Amino acid sequence: MRQVKTANVSNPAQTDPAIDPAAALAAVLDWWREAGVDHAFSDDPRTWLAAPAVPEPEPERSYTPPPDPAKPAPGPLAAAPLAGLDALPVTLAEFQAWWLAEPSLDDGQVAGRVPPRGAEGAALMVLVDHPEAEDRDVLLSGPQGRLLQALFTAMGVGPDQAYIAACLPRHMPLPDWAALDAAGLGQVVRHHIALARPQRLLVFERHISPLLGHDPAKSAEPLQIFNHEGQSIPLLMAPGLATLAGRPRNKAGLWQAWLDWTG
Repeated sequence: MRQVKTANVSNPAQTDPAIDPAAALAAVLDWWREAGVDHAFSDDPRTWLAAPAVPEPEPERSYTPPPDPAKPAPGPLAAAPLAGLDALPVTLAEFQAWWLAEPSLDDGQVAGRVPPRGAEGAALMVLVDHPEAEDRDVLLSGPQGRLLQALFTAMGVGPDQAYIAACLPRHMPLPDWAALDAAGLGQVVRHHIALARPQRLLVFERHISPLLGHDPAKSAEPLQIFNHEGQSIPLLMAPGLATLAGRPRNKAGLWQAWLDWTG
């Protein structure tokens, strides 16, 4: 059997260090291009006329709408209109009894009410927003009442010279004053002051001034005169007793306002 001997062809770049490998590779590629081989070939068969593969559809995704934003908590319901506003008591004694028994004053609740105290025609009437939490039978019997008594002593107001009343018949934290005024509470408070007929009116808590007929939207100045049912009573607005207890500077301001007010 005849054998074909092939020459052992080596890479010139490997045998001759003077030959540049990059130049040798470029010469080999040029040789193949001149031979007509200018594309890469693969031995794997391929069906050129086959239909293109259709991608599988993505699975359907169910749409879940986002939850509704949290709704704000409903505000306090408007107070029910007070009954008997067209026929309020005509004397102070009758009003005080009505104050303790009228169901519409507190949505039907009469327990825990505290009566006003003092005599008609007093030199000074003190008006607060509502009784203290400690009050049972006597209005302002807790820390606010003790502060008020200290103020009376400094002002020279005797126990029988003051009439003390509240806008609400019992302790009620965070009342809706606008709703209460719309229900008729302001009319009740103004009628109460008219029946008490004080010579002067000292009001603690400026936020209850709308109950006295003052409209803060029309005038930023504090109310100075209470006019109602033919009466004109000098009025002094002051911070609440609880505020005064924690802020000595406010006490000094009230004392100066009292001196200016009483002349």
